[in-house]
Amino acid sequence: MVTRTDERENVDTPQGLAFAMTAYLLWGFLPLYMKLASHMPALEVVAHRVIWSVPIAGLVLVVLRRTSDLVSALRNPRTLAMGCLTAALITINWGVYVWSITNDRALDAALGYYINPLFSIALASLLLKERLTRLQWVAVALAGAAVLVLWIDAGTLPWAALALTVSWGFYAFFKKSLPVGPNQGFLLEVMILTFPAIGYLLWLAAQGQGHFTKSLDDTMLLLGCGIVTAVPLLFYANGAKLLRLSTIGIMQYIAPTMIFLIAVFVFDEPFGGARIIAFPMIWAALVVYSIPMIRDLRAARR
Repeated sequence: MVTRTDERENVDTPQGLAFAMTAYLLWGFLPLYMKLASHMPALEVVAHRVIWSVPIAGLVLVVLRRTSDLVSALRNPRTLAMGCLTAALITINWGVYVWSITNDRALDAALGYYINPLFSIALASLLLKERLTRLQWVAVALAGAAVLVLWIDAGTLPWAALALTVSWGFYAFFKKSLPVGPNQGFLLEVMILTFPAIGYLLWLAAQGQGHFTKSLDDTMLLLGCGIVTAVPLLFYANGAKLLRLSTIGIMQYIAPTMIFLIAVFVFDEPFGGARIIAFPMIWAALVVYSIPMIRDLRAARR
């Protein structure tokens, strides 16, 4: 017997679409904000993303009256250990992302997030022994060939793109094992990271290298890091609950596409040589990967 809750979980809702679209649009425009911080070290920006996310995520839990779940998580050693792992992975992801944007490598960031869904299905095959379909194998092979093209052209792996792909892929993988809700899990992660973040910022201040109090512009910019970090994640977490998995799968291309367009047309990053071959290969891989999801969406509408 199908309950009303199950029915809600298997349909797309207007609220879910609005939440998810808002999250992906905010992530898509995020490079414009991070570019303003290009004069600061990436690690300093990440530290402020962590610290100023805490009050926002905490306020959300207070409003939702879900603080008891967080207290239970803090008392559970296994949950804390898993939270430390996901916190470390999201720190790597944020750090590489900020570095990419502030060092004129936004195209690498776009590439990394384009490859991510393909890496995730490969990860599921390797770690969970899930059997890939023929189309999924084709998509993974195309993505691998695209990375090979970039590798041969540059003489080195596109490490920033791969670091973003791997860190986010494993973050999502282990996040599923975190026995708390997405909002509680996010707050747990930033709380774990708060102490090393504060320690690093105090060290920067002692060296006279911190930017937080150097000017009003820098102070406001770093304070805003909490908003641009926490708000999209919270929108996404709530939107994902109200949408089909296939719908989320299609929508996840919005952010890297926006990052790609901003990199080429706003930041004026060069798009030629191997990139003009590799990116179409990635797009072709995503089309192949998306075919089953598009079929599912059409079947659901019927």
